[in-house]
Amino acid sequence: MKQVRLPLSKEQIEELRAGERVELTGMLYTARDAAHKRMYETLESGNGLPVEIAGQIIYYVGPTPPKPGQVIGSAGPTTSSRMDAYTPRLLEMGLRGMIGKGKRNAEVKEAIVRQQAVYFAAVGGAAALIAQTIRSAEVVAYADLGTEAIYRLEVEKFPAIVVNDIYGNDLYEQGEAQFGLG
Repeated sequence: MKQVRLPLSKEQIEELRAGERVELTGMLYTARDAAHKRMYETLESGNGLPVEIAGQIIYYVGPTPPKPGQVIGSAGPTTSSRMDAYTPRLLEMGLRGMIGKGKRNAEVKEAIVRQQAVYFAAVGGAAALIAQTIRSAEVVAYADLGTEAIYRLEVEKFPAIVVNDIYGNDLYEQGEAQFGLG
């Protein structure tokens, strides 16, 4: 398993390939549907984002509230395609990567290649285990959205798999071809 420090450098992204298993350590942001919609509308109105996303990763998650003594509650990935309408614009703003689950549409995959970014998948159904890799969690924007607020997370050895790389490779397509499903 490849160890990857965040934020991602251009050199790190160039080394990542679809199908590669990684453990991410460092800072990332969270954002789901409502936060993406609000960020997109903010950009469309000519205003700046509430956090600097250039060079950063966004994890598509709406964590549950922590129990006493916990940093965060369950923190499993949500379906990435729900953010597809907003993702190309955020990639243009310098977003370096995303973590979620499921396939991305053609426009997002083209933007990943064009903007030299990466899409990782996290394992759905492993929310409690993933939460154990989160060392700190702080709401940094859109607190009114509750669990869909933007959080800044510090993670250590967060497990993920590269799905879409800068070379146009797609792990889902590779798997479908390998098993004759596509």
